[in-house]
Amino acid sequence: MFLRSKTRKKDGKEHRYWSVVENRRVADGRVVQRHVLYLGEINDAQRAAWCRSIEVFDEDRSTSARMALFPEDRSAPELACAVVQVDLSGLQLRRPRQWGACWLACELWDLLELDAFWSTRLRPSRKGTRWLNVLKTLVAYRLIDPGSEWRLHRCWYERSAMGDLLGEDSAIAQSDTLYRCLDKLVAHREALFCHLQARWQALFAACFEVLLYDLTSTYFECDPPESGQRKFGYSRDKRADCVQVVIALIVTPSGFPLAYEVLAGNTLDKQTLADCLAKIERQYGKADRVWVMDRGIPTEETLALMRNADPPVHYLVGTPKGRLTQLEKSFLDQPWQVVRAQVTVKLLQQDNEAYVLALSAGRRDKEKAMRRRRLKRLCKRLHELQQQAPSRDQLLLKLGAAKKEAGRAYGLVKIQIPEKDQPVTPETFTFRLNRKKLRLTRHREGRYLLRTNLTTHDPVQLWAYYIQLTEVEQAFKELKGDLSIRPIFHQVDRRIEAHIFVAFLTYCLQVTLKSRLRPLAPGLTPRSALEKFAAVQMVDVYLPTTDGRTLVLSRYTEPEPELQLLLDRLRLRLPEQPLPRISSNLQAQIA
Repeated sequence: MFLRSKTRKKDGKEHRYWSVVENRRVADGRVVQRHVLYLGEINDAQRAAWCRSIEVFDEDRSTSARMALFPEDRSAPELACAVVQVDLSGLQLRRPRQWGACWLACELWDLLELDAFWSTRLRPSRKGTRWLNVLKTLVAYRLIDPGSEWRLHRCWYERSAMGDLLGEDSAIAQSDTLYRCLDKLVAHREALFCHLQARWQALFAACFEVLLYDLTSTYFECDPPESGQRKFGYSRDKRADCVQVVIALIVTPSGFPLAYEVLAGNTLDKQTLADCLAKIERQYGKADRVWVMDRGIPTEETLALMRNADPPVHYLVGTPKGRLTQLEKSFLDQPWQVVRAQVTVKLLQQDNEAYVLALSAGRRDKEKAMRRRRLKRLCKRLHELQQQAPSRDQLLLKLGAAKKEAGRAYGLVKIQIPEKDQPVTPETFTFRLNRKKLRLTRHREGRYLLRTNLTTHDPVQLWAYYIQLTEVEQAFKELKGDLSIRPIFHQVDRRIEAHIFVAFLTYCLQVTLKSRLRPLAPGLTPRSALEKFAAVQMVDVYLPTTDGRTLVLSRYTEPEPELQLLLDRLRLRLPEQPLPRISSNLQAQIA
């Protein structure tokens, strides 16, 4: 890297502008130059506007003053402000750190007016710890480069510009400070979501009439004993060897979370709905809402309570295929309605409920391909077992493994195994397709049944409500993928809930960014936008002066044209560069 100056004459005066430039050799042997950092003007100009542009904070006197900067090879004129000559040959670039994504996280925080919410709830401590800035750091860290609090303390904070943006030193990233901040958060969860609901309505005209409800689990990577909410249970992450907690989430079709609940790891899905209904009514009041859920969550008793409530609570749920068998003949006389290409629906009214039968050609092709693939693999494995002729006990073990791999396709094959005292031979161990069950399976592929008490709604609209369940699945995907809510390393219940709370608060920032990108830059995901902003770095430019002091200019790099276009689309404006600092004590830092 080297310094490059450009000279420009204006109003009869000469101006010199300085930049840091880097040489790079490309594949064909040529050397190209990349503009790294713009330093501004260092020349003989005496205009007051120029003098104001280089206001410097004097750390020795703890005051700000105007200073005119001149290179040491040029004599300085007499000015009304202080004059400092710098040794450009001694320039150093130090402490590069990530700035752009941290700044974007702070902008999203301000967009949701979270300072106003937290300022009265997270007051500074008597020792001066500003808990609000600690929480901002935790949230920005999880949004940009998630990991453990220990990693934030050990390396991430120093490699980021959060301290520059918040005006804080490394004290707020001490591990004990981070953990103590976690202990202060969960009590404000319900109030926070009420605040966020109002902000999303103001920013995006968000609607909360349709609520999507689903559950997931998240596990502990270490091997803690079962205690508190940490229990062994059905793992959606395929980690049955780990204790876990269950998370129930309620979001809108646009992805805005309305509430969540942390439950014991062995909680059954059907045990959760009644409490969530009561919680939403208690927090937001009774309203004409539609609850959309997948099968397995509501019980018959819960659905009856929802129908008989005053006013009734509307629901739309998936239904097990066993009920389709009961109603199949009743659907024969109903007409099909086209929802979109390759999707048709039928409506059946029965008592105080309506049933919607949907047929998706795309889903049928997918299920058919999965069935054929698993069935083919299963038959191949059964042929291998016939040829191997293992002992009967070994055969049973290997059939168990084959059943687990084949899934539902295993039920399409009739298998005859030897009696207890019989050897395993092609005569005693046989298998064949269950053709009756196979025909029934083929007939039902691509079909699914919905159940609702919205008896006056059009089936096309009901189907559109139901497919929005993919949004809550996307929320879980982003929480587990982009924001790394799993695995959890905390051992205390209150810290476990606080870890999940920070992840959900971070998700609120991410879904806000997604809603901003959707109309203005629809081709970008929140993660790709953050990666573009993360390319903007901040560096400290150290310039020794001829009088033995050091001038430090903290500067963020100029955004690339692609990022500048994104800034324009999002109507965001980068702040002014930080105020330069000058001090005699900085000499030791660069020695």
